[in-house]
Amino acid sequence: MNKFLTAGAALLMTTTIASAGGLDRSGQGVGVIFEDGDYVELSFGSVMPSLTGVGIGGATGNIAPDYTQLGLGYKTQVNEQLSFALIYDQPFGAAVDYDTGSTYILTTTSAEVNSDGLTALARYEINPNFSIHGGLRYIQVNGAYNRAGIPDLDGPGPFTAVPAYSSEYSTGSGTGFVVGGAYERDDIAMRIALTYSSEIDLELESNGLFSTALTTTTPESINLDFQTGIAADTLLFGSVRYVAWDGFKLVDDSPFTPTPILEYDNDVVTYNVGVGRRFSDQLAASFSIGYEAATGEPGGNLGPTDGYISYQIGAAYTMDNGVELSGGIRYVDVGDTVTEGLNGDFSDNSAVALGLKVGYSF
Repeated sequence: MNKFLTAGAALLMTTTIASAGGLDRSGQGVGVIFEDGDYVELSFGSVMPSLTGVGIGGATGNIAPDYTQLGLGYKTQVNEQLSFALIYDQPFGAAVDYDTGSTYILTTTSAEVNSDGLTALARYEINPNFSIHGGLRYIQVNGAYNRAGIPDLDGPGPFTAVPAYSSEYSTGSGTGFVVGGAYERDDIAMRIALTYSSEIDLELESNGLFSTALTTTTPESINLDFQTGIAADTLLFGSVRYVAWDGFKLVDDSPFTPTPILEYDNDVVTYNVGVGRRFSDQLAASFSIGYEAATGEPGGNLGPTDGYISYQIGAAYTMDNGVELSGGIRYVDVGDTVTEGLNGDFSDNSAVALGLKVGYSF
């Protein structure tokens, strides 16, 4: 089965252009290490969320700005058994902005998280069926937080229960490790790959009032990726991603933020499954569905969503010179939630994501 079917069918699995649970954005995939020969790729995604709610003070307006995702990958085959890869991604991120001109109680509250990651991997093929891979992952993160003062709604007078607070966080960095293995059968285009990514501790300098630093630990994760031919020119593919978000916190040491800025109490498992079809030696297409279960618990005011289901189509075209162009679109039906403390009702929300990837084998 032609190799390009794999990349075309799994396009949006490798770009992960709609964010999953927590601050997860890229999915931290390592698929480039399995490409044939020497290979380079560039991927770009644009995500356009619509996230609105209603609560104290009125409707929020759309609090989720559009964002983009960039990815780069390079793989070189040293010999028949050993290969190396470098992968750049933007693994974690968030953007919420209540400054929409509304009268909602959190108007002027905003938060932003940006990250860059670089993964260096090596892969050793033990035999034609089994291989192991591993390496180091470096990430750097920065962000900002602006919180509106929240009045004491149950008190006898115009007192502030939560004071306004603002801080910017300069870039902090850390290093962890990646390790995994894979089983393959070329005769039916089968691959089952399991990859573990470790926690990474981070500390970001802060310029907030009486604040020196924000500390956090990115969660450990496990990716299970699979594909197999199920008929002539037809591929079944999918993934299961587990991220240990339970216990995650963003902690600013200022006395004006006595509780974590953000915390999660549930681990997240994200599923994707799809079918790809090759129509010619140059053209392939795919359809896939993504799912993340809702917890049913109150949502955070900086991320008022609870699970999702997504639908996506992708296509790939391979030119005679070895360049492969892949593109796709994903629609995400975002899960409803009621926010913790303020009881904001966020429902009937969605996102649309577009992705493009250019790959070249040489």
